[in-house]
Amino acid sequence: MINLSGLSRGDEFPKIALVHDWLTGMRGGEKVLEALCELFPKADLFTLIHNPGSVSPLIENRRIFTAFTDRLPFKARRYRYYLPLFPTAIELFDFKGYDLILSTSHCAAKGVRTPPDALHISYLHTPMRYVWDMYEEYFGVDKIGAVQRAIIPLFANYLRMWDVASANRVDYFIANSRHVANRIGKYYRREAAVIHPPVDIASPRPGEATGDYYLIVSALVPYKRVQLAVEVFNRLGKPLRIIGSGPEERRLKKMAGETVHFLDWQPAEKLAGHYAGCRALIFPGEEDFGIVPVEAQACGKPVIAFAKGGALETVIGYDGSNEGACTGVFFREQGETALAEAVAVVESLRWDAAFIRSHAQKFGKERFSREIRDFIEAKVQEFFAAK
Repeated sequence: MINLSGLSRGDEFPKIALVHDWLTGMRGGEKVLEALCELFPKADLFTLIHNPGSVSPLIENRRIFTAFTDRLPFKARRYRYYLPLFPTAIELFDFKGYDLILSTSHCAAKGVRTPPDALHISYLHTPMRYVWDMYEEYFGVDKIGAVQRAIIPLFANYLRMWDVASANRVDYFIANSRHVANRIGKYYRREAAVIHPPVDIASPRPGEATGDYYLIVSALVPYKRVQLAVEVFNRLGKPLRIIGSGPEERRLKKMAGETVHFLDWQPAEKLAGHYAGCRALIFPGEEDFGIVPVEAQACGKPVIAFAKGGALETVIGYDGSNEGACTGVFFREQGETALAEAVAVVESLRWDAAFIRSHAQKFGKERFSREIRDFIEAKVQEFFAAK
């Protein structure tokens, strides 16, 4: 719990609410929420969609309030179809009596309406990606049907306006990377502190022998660009394991050659084994931060990453002269030739697993908890001391 010495407002001060977009699985955003749940064990949780059992017990075992969107049909798998309803749903939550609202958001959670005497701090994974820089990835001509193409631009413009307007309801932003902080400045004209998200660097088993396969760990959605890796490894004839699931799964499996193998999501202990046994991790998409590359590096494995987004903050790229003091190879264009060349570079170098593991230690959970606790404590002291 945060230290509020000097602010004598009773034993229950501050009353804290956590707000999260949806609870449908344990991804990077849920790891941040989980860490906040550890820091604030008495906080209530508000969310748009909750699929019971889909997140960790630490998140599940608290009082959870859901919006009307949680009672709509097909919400378990088709919840993104309700995107136009999310602004209204998130604004209907009542935070009367709460002193501190902590939202973790990549969609609508940061748009909650809070009482004037409450402090709202938002940990932002990205401005609403569906309607900004990832719009074409989700709603491009080859992604949706004719009817959707006629309708989506209408509500996308509304969502952009709402996303910008609702940013003014946040007192302080925290971005998960410098990349996202820059986008917050671009779209919202707001400043943001940068606190990288927590990464589990304790579970990997780096002592296992390296295999001959390459690895992808990813949700199978368009912007992750898993298709690019499938095409390249079909051409190279090298083994590629893909761990994950999502709406692109069926299509990707149809195009995969005999050296490309798919596995469903794996529990942490098994996933660590896949990391430890791979030759390198393939990270072909642009991510806001990207926890997966850090997990791979915690196992001493190099990363082949697209040179844009959060990977530039977590991977030390090979520059032609730093062999043994780098943790991966970047490719500058999202094309088959560039990725294939990066694979060849990885195979030509000798990698220092100890150096790679030591680099990953900078992104551990204890560091995140300390940094975000200190930030929140300082802002709470500042906000309520003035009242």
